[in-house]
Amino acid sequence: MPKGGKKGYVSILREGLEHAAWLSVHGKGKQRELAARFVEYILQRAWKECGAVYEKAKEIVKECKERGSLTLKGFEKEVETSGEKYKVKVIDGEAVEEDRDGRKLLRIKIAAEVDGVRRDYVVTYGRYGRDNAALGFATTRADPDDREADAKSFTALIKALTGREPKVYRKKNGQIMIECSRKHLDGFKRYAELADTVEWWLEETSRR
Repeated sequence: MPKGGKKGYVSILREGLEHAAWLSVHGKGKQRELAARFVEYILQRAWKECGAVYEKAKEIVKECKERGSLTLKGFEKEVETSGEKYKVKVIDGEAVEEDRDGRKLLRIKIAAEVDGVRRDYVVTYGRYGRDNAALGFATTRADPDDREADAKSFTALIKALTGREPKVYRKKNGQIMIECSRKHLDGFKRYAELADTVEWWLEETSRR
């Protein structure tokens, strides 16, 4: 309790609650137990605060506990984007960290078939801007004849895996860029092949 006997308050960032919820399932030994107790405490405090705060906190915890519950291998889904339907079948995937000029990057690599055409897809995440936002970028193939089809396939794959379409925009040189947000990264964390590496990258690159 602060000086003077006044009540004190601790502000818990969403990222902190997410990490604790994840550790409560995927942590080791005492770490898992402590994380579970912390999450329960936060939920109790949220309940006392108001119903809306509690429901939001419960939603975050539920989402984080489900991370790693799915697998990329054998994943199949049909999605619609820009009025067209695509069949997505994932063959395999992984997430790897990479150091580039002192920066820690995260590469999400997915081997998949979209409408029967096999391709290796790579999204590279980094931290950007004053708010240290986690953003992922990818470029389509260099051949102008393949760019549009490649962008559509990339969009279909990301929507199938995360439930969200990425941003797609064209550069002056004609190259097409794919941009994924933190919300897409949260979607990727549902897959066992990606969850641990993504979570640790977020922790390592966060501002404390």
